[in-house]
Amino acid sequence: MTDEAPQLRASDADRERVAEILRDALAEGRLDMEEFEERLEATYKARTYGDLTPITRDLPAGAAPAVSLYKAPVDRGGWGSRIVGGEGSSTWAVAVMSGFQRKGRWTAPRRFTCVAFWGGGEIDLREANFADHEIEINCVAIMGGVNVIVPPGVEVVMRGIGVMGGFDHREEGTVPDPAAPRVIVTGFAFWGGVQVEHKVTRAERRRLKEERRQEQLDRRSSRRELNESRRDRRDDH
Repeated sequence: MTDEAPQLRASDADRERVAEILRDALAEGRLDMEEFEERLEATYKARTYGDLTPITRDLPAGAAPAVSLYKAPVDRGGWGSRIVGGEGSSTWAVAVMSGFQRKGRWTAPRRFTCVAFWGGGEIDLREANFADHEIEINCVAIMGGVNVIVPPGVEVVMRGIGVMGGFDHREEGTVPDPAAPRVIVTGFAFWGGVQVEHKVTRAERRRLKEERRQEQLDRRSSRRELNESRRDRRDDH
């Protein structure tokens, strides 16, 4: 255990795990109602792992484990399974006064070249596989534009040249995942532009929204139980 671990900020999920431990201990008679209320209130006020750990420290291991001061390894988003090798399912695209799209389940090659002349293109890598750990997208945009969409965690390196145009990378505070591939965007934009942005898929956005909604419901339910138990005690007195 490191000295810094107790100072790590606890998440709502961590607090809910401790609350569940306390509810189990109450049901098994390990805690009386007064102890349960005090500890539950302290749980929802806790800000760090150091605040949470003492709340369940005296409960036997068989009842439920105390909150760990170390996060379990996170799923890397399946990056290993998405780097598949090979030549890629598409290596180039051209849009002349028109448009092109590469999106959905496809394999991005080691080098993808595209041209947009008085037109536009979209290269969506959110559900794509990758031919290698590092791929290059070479964009030529002349009085047109190319939009590159990458999932969170992917490192992007911009090396394009713009003349009366530009290369724009919308980072939005994303942190590269060491297991994720790197995308190098090169090329030339004249009276046009190449834009790279990080986005999650709609399905992932819905999943995250549902997780947050469920966490809020769980917190409200626990607080309601706490308030009801307090009212019951006052009525008894």
